[in-house]
Amino acid sequence: MKGPLGNIMKQAQRMQEDMERAQTELAAMEVIGESGGGMVKVKMLGSRDVKSVKIDPILIGDDIAMLEDLVAAALNDANRKVEALSKEKLAGMTAGLNLPAGFKLPF
Repeated sequence: MKGPLGNIMKQAQRMQEDMERAQTELAAMEVIGESGGGMVKVKMLGSRDVKSVKIDPILIGDDIAMLEDLVAAALNDANRKVEALSKEKLAGMTAGLNLPAGFKLPF
C-alpha cells in the first residue's frame, strides 16, 4: 500500500509489535509486595504469578488470623504494583490515540 493509508498500516503494525514486546517485558518483571512493616513479603511477576512468600519467623505463633491477613495484604500490595507498572509501561504507547475512557488495550 502506498500513501497515507500505507503509512497508517505501518504505524499500526509497529504499535502492535511494541505492545507485544511491552507485554512480554511486563510479564517477566518482578515486584515485591510487603505488609507488616516488611515482615511479610511476596515476590510476584508481572504476569501475576507468585514466585515466593517470605514470612519473618517472629510472626509464626498463635495468631494465625493476623498472619493470614498480612499475607493477603502483601499479595494485594504486589498486585497494585504490577497494575501500576502495566499502566506506566503501556501509557506511552497509547498517547495520542484519543481512546475513550475505560478502553483497555490489547483488544
